[in-house]
Amino acid sequence: MNKNKLGVIILAAGKGTRMKSSLPKVLHRVLNESMISRVVSQAKSIGAEKTVVIVGYKKEMVIEELKNRDVEFAIQSEQLGTGHAIQMATENFKNWDGDVIILSGDVPLLTTATIEKLIEKHNKEKADASVLSAIFEDPTGYGRIIRKADDTYSHSVEEKDANDEIKKIKEINSGIYIFKSKHLFHYLRFINNDNAQGEYYLTEVLPLMVKDNKKIVLQIANNPNEIQGINTIQQLQDADNQLRKNL
Repeated sequence: MNKNKLGVIILAAGKGTRMKSSLPKVLHRVLNESMISRVVSQAKSIGAEKTVVIVGYKKEMVIEELKNRDVEFAIQSEQLGTGHAIQMATENFKNWDGDVIILSGDVPLLTTATIEKLIEKHNKEKADASVLSAIFEDPTGYGRIIRKADDTYSHSVEEKDANDEIKKIKEINSGIYIFKSKHLFHYLRFINNDNAQGEYYLTEVLPLMVKDNKKIVLQIANNPNEIQGINTIQQLQDADNQLRKNL
């Protein structure tokens, strides 16, 4: 299905403070398997030729968990945002000519079918980047997608940087993307941390691409529950219950 060479970057450097656990967040388990292991399996299932896991907090534990999984690692010593995290993989993709999918190590409900639909649209539209979005009745906590008047992608705004009008938008950014590799690592060099958290957001790459007339398409996930990140033990238990129902 995928015409282009496919690589995957998995974000897995965070501590997960709200989990109230000494474990790195991505090592918490659903269906008796760590979340990061599930996401690595997903990368393999969509035909990734290269999988790079971004590690940071207690990185040795995450590396140990994946020691037999044919993945590469990039280290994010300071957690300075998603854009900064992806920059850490620049060397891994130095001579890579293909597409790169960005996945999160704490999103265990995402299905292979949903990722494949995103890949399919990306290829069909000959896009420079593609964004997986979702419609949430209560989008609190997620970055909102702002569309142009012609319904194409304009930019995203993180919840903590959103005003009241933007908070009314229900289309959210899942944090799951496909980029042409050359564009991803080119535009990452130009993002800044001029926001409430002082972080480098991967989302800042997209408006730079829009400005240069690069083609960015949106694919809405059929089931918004799939893209929910796990931030608390309760959410972990809910995800585990959801997966057991689907067995």
